[in-house]
Amino acid sequence: MDELQHSIYVDRFRLAFHTQRGTAFQDWFVRLAGYAFGADFEEVRPYGPYGDLKCDGRRVSTKSVFQCYAPDAMKEAELIGKVDEDFHGARGHWNADMAEWVFVHNDGRGLPPNAVQHIDGLRQAHAPLAIETWSEPELLKLAMGLELAALQALFGPAASIAIVDRLVMADLVPIIEALQRQDPNAGDPPLTPPSLEKLEKNALSEESGLLLRIGRRKSSLVDTFFRKSPRPDLGERIAEAFRMRYAELKALDLPADTIFKHLQDYAGMNGEPKRQGAALAVLAYFFDSCDIFEDPLVSAEAS
Repeated sequence: MDELQHSIYVDRFRLAFHTQRGTAFQDWFVRLAGYAFGADFEEVRPYGPYGDLKCDGRRVSTKSVFQCYAPDAMKEAELIGKVDEDFHGARGHWNADMAEWVFVHNDGRGLPPNAVQHIDGLRQAHAPLAIETWSEPELLKLAMGLELAALQALFGPAASIAIVDRLVMADLVPIIEALQRQDPNAGDPPLTPPSLEKLEKNALSEESGLLLRIGRRKSSLVDTFFRKSPRPDLGERIAEAFRMRYAELKALDLPADTIFKHLQDYAGMNGEPKRQGAALAVLAYFFDSCDIFEDPLVSAEAS
């Protein structure tokens, strides 16, 4: 797995982590843990009147019992009550076969303070039984430790640097044909080229920055495509469409990386790896040549 694939899979992990809800998050975690731990991990599904014995999955070698939550969907008192019910239920059902209880959740903001204190109280009251909370950092580490084949099974194929480097003009055509169907507003103001400090200004992540750097390896091919196009306004029309989409997303007050992910989808960065690479080159070209994302302010001294 090269650095482009790594960044794409980090991006896809974060998208899945932050969008899965309820039982969908539980199912996603079970698949991830299954690939990460192999035969050492056992999925536990509800069965008949016994349910799942307060266990969504267990790691045999460490006697770890995992329970999944989507805490942002619960009130704090409800969450604490469910933690108590699940933890004490798991102790009763698994007894000596549980040396660790792991609270797995996907609230990127963290747990409510009273829930954190309650879990800490359980740790003190039930030592030496280990009680852990796993969220984005722990699950990302688990995912990025997987072999490429497992990542492909979980998140689909991803373009590599070698695929981007082999792109030719014809590979851009499906992406640009799809983009030119957008209908920008002809009354919008003209575009202004951005400066090279946009990544820092917009607080885009290292992964987003790497995607753009790799895309730039073929952005000159995109420029050549537009210069040779029989429609001299084609590039500007697509740039305006990008700007409109960016403005819509910006108005939702989304984080910069979330906006960037939506723009990847808008550019067509899906499907088979060669198409992903072509879309990445096109997106990098428009990132540098039109006003999607913000330009850094130039100081009076610099001007």
